[in-house]
This record gives sequence, structure tokens and C-alpha cells, in this order.
Amino acid sequence: MRTIAFFNNKGGVGKTSLVYHLAWMFSELGKRVLAVDLDPQSNLTSSFLDDDRVESLWSRPSGEDSILTAIQPIADHVGDVRAVNPIRIDAHLSLLAGDLGLGMFEDRVGEAWGRCLDDKASNAADAFRVMTAFHRVIRDCAQRGNADLALIDVGPSIGSLNRAALVAADFVVVPLGPDLFSLQGLRNLGPTLRDWRGGWAKRRADGKVPPGLDMPTGSMSPLGYVLLNPSVRENRPVQSYARWADRVPAVYRECVLGDSGPPPGDDDPSRLAMIKHFKSLMPMAQDARKPMFRLTPAEGAIGSHAAAVQNCAAQFRKLAEEIMRRMDPAAP
Repeated sequence: MRTIAFFNNKGGVGKTSLVYHLAWMFSELGKRVLAVDLDPQSNLTSSFLDDDRVESLWSRPSGEDSILTAIQPIADHVGDVRAVNPIRIDAHLSLLAGDLGLGMFEDRVGEAWGRCLDDKASNAADAFRVMTAFHRVIRDCAQRGNADLALIDVGPSIGSLNRAALVAADFVVVPLGPDLFSLQGLRNLGPTLRDWRGGWAKRRADGKVPPGLDMPTGSMSPLGYVLLNPSVRENRPVQSYARWADRVPAVYRECVLGDSGPPPGDDDPSRLAMIKHFKSLMPMAQDARKPMFRLTPAEGAIGSHAAAVQNCAAQFRKLAEEIMRRMDPAAP
């Protein structure tokens, strides 16, 4: 089972929508997918579930579980993670739902990072259980759903909570907008990922890891970036966006990959895709509570909208296939 985190220091670029649509597309391609909402804002959860069901989930009468249900004992210092069942969305797609209360775990994982290197074995053991909580819950839920992939949506911060989430990630995809703020987010994100990756490797090597604890590698390998929501003509951003989009390859290469060589040309190997903004489809998809590429004529996808649905499906299919290829380049 592979885990992919979708992460950028800059919010508002369409990250959650990207995760939502990719989860559905991977499932259409025959993969069993676990969508994981580790953003305290829980926007991914509200994309999959209507308000009544989310309210029932958070107030607990439904019997359904969120990530907070799973980590509450360890957050409260009264036990370890609790086994929970992911919510079945479709035949090949399940959700580990988010919770607005997840933010209260921030202090616990913040102090645990340093305590992994504590000389006292009991302190280090508790810290490792905290730092691996997300990883172990995701793995357990993935096994329950026989998932091939876990897609992790995280918030736009470089705080302790996201560090614990990224420790659980084999790969990282960076969603970007063609603007100054996304570019600056890249400059913050690259060194942060390298620091977290190296810090976790040091803790695995030097800390007092409890015997038998399921430890993530914390590899956080960059798969590439997705340029979201540009207005596009002939597969190029229009002039107002091109100013920033043209600077992304060099900044990504230097800050995320740590490569100071010459910038790539127009065909940047680090760019997974350029996904246009399907403005006319999004409101219909939200009303129908389904991905844009599954809209039907009964839901308003007629005429030019029908063509946009097909275009949307082609773009997300190509992106999903490219991600699979990069995760396993030896596969046929």
C-alpha cells in the first residue's frame, strides 16, 4: 500500500478538490483507495459527505468514526490509537473522515518530535507512539478496506500536525497556483520537507524505538507538482498567469529537489499536470455530490458542459496514470 500526501504551504489553490477527484479517478482505474482527511478544516470530508451526515459523524450517534475517534486516547494520554472503520463511499473508495477537533493534537505531536530522542526509554516510546499514530491508523484502515493507495489531504501549514502527517507519507505531490504566493510556498516547503525527512531518519536511527512498533519510513519522496486552475490556451497559461507559471520549474527544482542545475525547459519533468479551472462544472458537481467528470445530462451536463465533463475526465485520468507510473516506474 502506497501513501501520497498532497501538501503546500499556500492554501486556496484547489488542493482538496484535487485529492477528491483523484480519489474517484484512481477508483475508476481499478485501484482500491482510502481518502484520508488530516486537515483540521475537514473540507475533504464535507466533499464526500453531506452536512447532516457530517454532523452525525462528529456528534457520534451514527456509530461512524473519524480520525479524532482513532487518536483521541493517545491525544489524552490514556492509551494508544483506537481501531476505526473507514466510511465506505463506493465499491473501491473509502474515507477516513476528518474532524474539526484534530487541531488539539498539535501540541502533543509537537512535544513528541523532540522526545523521540529522549534518553529515558519510556519517554521515547510514548513519543514514537504519538509520532506514528497517523501512520498506524491509516495502515489499519487501509487493511480493513484492502486499499492499494491512501491519498492524504493536509492543511496549508508547516506546523507539527502536518509534520506527523507527512511522516506517514511515502510520496508528496505539491499542488500549486500560478501566483506569487504559491511560488513563495514552494520556497518554504522544500527545505521543510528535507528537514522533516532527515529529522525522522535520525529519530529512527538514534531513538529508543519500542519493539514491534509499526514505523513508517517517512520517505516523503517528491513525485512532482500539479499546476491548478490556470486559464489555458493551447496548453499554455494565458499571459497573466504565465509570468508566475514560467518560474515554477526552477524554484521547484532548486527548493524541493535541492538541484541547483540549469532550469528545465517548457517540458518540465517535475510537472505532473496542468489542470484547468472547470468553473462551470464545479457548482453542478457540488450539488450532485460527485466528481465533475461523473456529471450526467440529468444534472445539467449538456452541450458545452458535456464536452467539459469529457475534458475533465481526460485530464484527471492522465494525471492519475502519471502518478502511478512515477510511483512504480518498473511497472508495465
